Amino acid sequence: MFISIDGGDGTGKSTQADLLCRWLGQRGHEVVACRDPGSTPLGEAVRGILLDRHDLAIDRRSEMLLYMAARAQMVEEVIRPALERGKTVLSDRFLLANVVYQGYGGGLDVDVLWEVGRIATGGLMPELTMCSMCHGSGRRRMARPLDRMEQQGAAFHARVREGSSRKPPEPRTRLS
Repeated sequence: MFISIDGGDGTGKSTQADLLCRWLGQRGHEVVACRDPGSTPLGEAVRGILLDRHDLAIDRRSEMLLYMAARAQMVEEVIRPALERGKTVLSDRFLLANVVYQGYGGGLDVDVLWEVGRIATGGLMPELTMCSMCHGSGRRRMARPLDRMEQQGAAFHARVREGSSRKPPEPRTRLS
């Protein structure tokens, strides 16, 4: 089984992911936890560029492609092998994050983002995506400096929240 937890910054995704991993483990599931972007050497390097490089201008399209590259590597190196071994995979964020942050928040075409995401993941999508929503108080809970995406401003994050509640489109093509 492949599960992702998505949602806004500071909404408790990582906490809920940890709790769910423990709960599933107590019920006999072998759980592989990952975070997007991250969980591979390439993913962690891309994560550092995307989130920590406040001095680096990154166009939304370039930003989206970097996230997709990190995700493609994570799917091939972590998620797909774990699923093939019968393990349960829990990802702290996945493709929905790209759609809402670079699409609804950043103005890129949402349908194109879903399609590029399907290509990047080889068609692999979570069987269940849970969204953690927190209107307004999430960022106040974060006891650390904000990363590059978290600093995008209130209007950007309002569009992200709005986009998080939309249903993904049905796939136009079936990828194997």
